[in-house]
Amino acid sequence: MKKIVITGPESSGKTTLTKDLADFFNSKHYSEYAREYAENLNRKYSYEDVVRIAKHQIKELTEIQKVKGSKFIFYDTGLIITKVWFEYGFKVVPEFLLRALNEIHIDCYLLCYPDLPWEKDSVRENGGEKRFELFERYKQEAENYKFNYFIIRNKGKKRFISAKEYLSSAYCL
Repeated sequence: MKKIVITGPESSGKTTLTKDLADFFNSKHYSEYAREYAENLNRKYSYEDVVRIAKHQIKELTEIQKVKGSKFIFYDTGLIITKVWFEYGFKVVPEFLLRALNEIHIDCYLLCYPDLPWEKDSVRENGGEKRFELFERYKQEAENYKFNYFIIRNKGKKRFISAKEYLSSAYCL
């Protein structure tokens, strides 16, 4: 079973793409835990909150629940974003997260380009040019760790088709 992480800046279509790919490939997917966690806070998140989020993400990335007949498992967001979140917000990254980035094997990262309109909501905080800066930062992280990644562009159905075709050709489906 191939582990695929859909990652990218806020409001770049990660959640929709994750669900659509999981549906198409009849696969399990994990939702973005950080969003769920932050939406349930009645205050600004803290360093300890992001540590809890990171530990939960690591748990999800290490437990594989196979779906009969499926070749993939999809994860919305992943640890690259969490690492950068620690760097930008707290100027320090916990050692356990750095170890996990090196130790947990991800077969492919689909890096969503921020060519979709930014939509404000209760937990998003990085609109405008910041999305493009973060996209480049996530891309740099993928390259630094020598992760296999593919950039997803376009809008609507074209975005999904691009991801589906890449996965189908990369994994000989």
